[in-house]
Amino acid sequence: MAEVGVQASTFPSAGHLASWVGTCPWQEESAEENYSRRSAKGNKYMRRVLAEVAQAAVTAKGSHFPVAFLRLLPGLGYKQAPWAIAHRLCRMAWKILHDGVRYVEQGASRDPKARKQRAQALARALRKLGYDVQITPKEPATVQV
Repeated sequence: MAEVGVQASTFPSAGHLASWVGTCPWQEESAEENYSRRSAKGNKYMRRVLAEVAQAAVTAKGSHFPVAFLRLLPGLGYKQAPWAIAHRLCRMAWKILHDGVRYVEQGASRDPKARKQRAQALARALRKLGYDVQITPKEPATVQV
């Protein structure tokens, strides 16, 4: 907050803050040939803090950041995936400071469609091994009043 301000009012959007900090991916391209994908230098203090926070966020249990990191890892590689998380954290910090919203951790839970696909894949694997498998979802607990 010391670098950005209490309400981050000097930055009109989250993208402006991310660009100032230097977490935006920069792509120099000419005739569909990439020359560089380095980020801008930006504010060195904020970059260092965001790099450390991103490393801590991708190892935190119960957070959605490790899930996002693992999803980005194959496409970006191990050096660039934490910067994508740092970029996301920078944009989230602007939203919290500028709009005054509260951060609510969604957790590492996956969406129901992905859970169903995972269950079907596991059942298919067990059927290949010779087991008879029936998938029956648990009923949600009912609350007695």
